[in-house]
Amino acid sequence: MATAKGKFLREFNEAFVRGNIDFLMDNVTDNIRWEMVGDTVVEGKEAFHLALKEMPTDVKNHELAINNIITHGITAAVDGTITVTNETGEVKEYAFCDIYRWNKFKDGKIKDMRSYVVETPRTQ
Repeated sequence: MATAKGKFLREFNEAFVRGNIDFLMDNVTDNIRWEMVGDTVVEGKEAFHLALKEMPTDVKNHELAINNIITHGITAAVDGTITVTNETGEVKEYAFCDIYRWNKFKDGKIKDMRSYVVETPRTQ
């Protein structure tokens, strides 16, 4: 049986894929820190909101596959793949692993995210 945090993390990742910025903003702290390893570090809720708004909009289809959700106390990890199709029909697949930390154990919000993302060859 999935934990409440596991269910939440599935919803959180689905919100990223669908571009549900309101859901994401409602579930992070004011001092959120999001590190995209090897790329960018976003600090603060306003910068997080701006980063979300700057995500590509030429995508017409996303497919999310979550392999694992692991939670322990105020930390968690989610790994899986995202397949995207842009408006020209180009398909790309990315493997990801996100590490999360909440600001408190119960009824907390995400205060820290570290994202590892790698483009992978598409499997047919």
